[in-house]
Amino acid sequence: MRKTEGLKPDRVFHYFEDLTRIPRCSYHEQRVSDYLKSVGEGLGLEVIQDEALNIIIRKPGTKGYEDKPVVIIQGHMDMVCEKADDCDIDFSRDPIPFEVDGDFLVARETTLGADNGIAVAMGLAILEAEDIPHPPLELLITTNEESGMTGAKELDVNNLKGKILVNIDSEEEGTLLVSCAGGTRLMVTAPVQWMEDSKKSYELRISGLKGGHSGMEIDKGRGNSNRLLARVLAGMKDLEYDLLHIEGGSKSNAIPRLSIARLSLDDENLGKARAMVEKYQEAFRKELAASDDGVLVTLQEADHSGKAMTRKIRDRIIAAMLLIPTGVQSMSQDIEGLVESSNNMGVVTTLEDKVTIENAIRSSVKTLKEYIAGQIGTLADSLELQWETSGDYPAWEYRKDSYIRDVFIQAHKEITGKDPKVEAIHAGLECGLFDEVMEDVDMISLGPNMAGVHAPGERLSISSTERTYGLLLEALKKIN
Repeated sequence: MRKTEGLKPDRVFHYFEDLTRIPRCSYHEQRVSDYLKSVGEGLGLEVIQDEALNIIIRKPGTKGYEDKPVVIIQGHMDMVCEKADDCDIDFSRDPIPFEVDGDFLVARETTLGADNGIAVAMGLAILEAEDIPHPPLELLITTNEESGMTGAKELDVNNLKGKILVNIDSEEEGTLLVSCAGGTRLMVTAPVQWMEDSKKSYELRISGLKGGHSGMEIDKGRGNSNRLLARVLAGMKDLEYDLLHIEGGSKSNAIPRLSIARLSLDDENLGKARAMVEKYQEAFRKELAASDDGVLVTLQEADHSGKAMTRKIRDRIIAAMLLIPTGVQSMSQDIEGLVESSNNMGVVTTLEDKVTIENAIRSSVKTLKEYIAGQIGTLADSLELQWETSGDYPAWEYRKDSYIRDVFIQAHKEITGKDPKVEAIHAGLECGLFDEVMEDVDMISLGPNMAGVHAPGERLSISSTERTYGLLLEALKKIN
């Protein structure tokens, strides 16, 4: 028996549960892309699967809607694959372990993949239905949205006929998004030189943080484990320790929850190191009391590798992690409460010959995005470290006149008796890329209530999904 049996809308949750059983981490979408192709072809519809594994499925308009404007329903098939520290799930083969808890679908130990599986499920349910009035449709499901939007970048928009696009990649019911931030990835690289080391090894660990989406939740004041680790390592500098390994975070667009440094110490400095750990535990608990009170700072014995980074390289890495601008950098002067610019120091990795520090920069203002990148680049240059940018994507700028926005506002008022909120968002949406390459495309973004996106414990509201799906169907019915 399906876990979602009896939930409404039934076919939406049917397809969503199917998706929880198919591996679909970013960069690993072959199986889910093939699944979508199979579903579309099984419904007797025209399907395009391109080299980037993007999927377009076309369905003619229903009776009376045959000649209405073509509408693109859009989402992405990949998900952020995050799990709790003690969870042994293998995302390459295991289904997502979720449960129904009251009004929510919840994944306790992993991400749920409602971002953006719920868009895929809604689109498939509409394509399958025979009793839903709608104009001609193109379901566009892209790949690798979460790690650079490469699917959307490689999409041949000449394969699309629609000039109206409904993106279902938002996370707050009753809010219509009309603008989003642009972004870029910036990698700082420290070439590593090694030296022999024979002291005892210890693992310094920052854990217990909530993490979250580096766009949607960057304003929540949550701890960044990479930054906190750097603070402890900098504070311990006088203890003459050596750094053997450092790592933290797993996705540049997720606020890091866990960071680890392996270091070696003389016995005479161990007591001082433990006292330092207790000092920072107390400090971080006070600093993050309102936003991340579960933070833990621990020091335990570890296996010894026999080699350590030179002190010069160690100090440069710690300085970079300590000084790279992290968190909210500016707030919008036009839209109250909107983060304008930010950076997430998301992933730190030790490789054989280097340490990398991956950052996700976001801004709704192109020049500020470039300024933050320049800040980090200048810092890297001053520390004699290497740096490069990649995965740049544009902001989606507000459109003063929008037919589809008016349609959704009217549909929302008729259903609820209230006006929806019309807002901009600090997260990146593929709408920015589509706006750049599709001439005169009219777009809107919406979605049901979700919480904890990009972190274990992600949840999706069942009732909100039903209401949001109802709003989508009502809006499609109004297209003329």
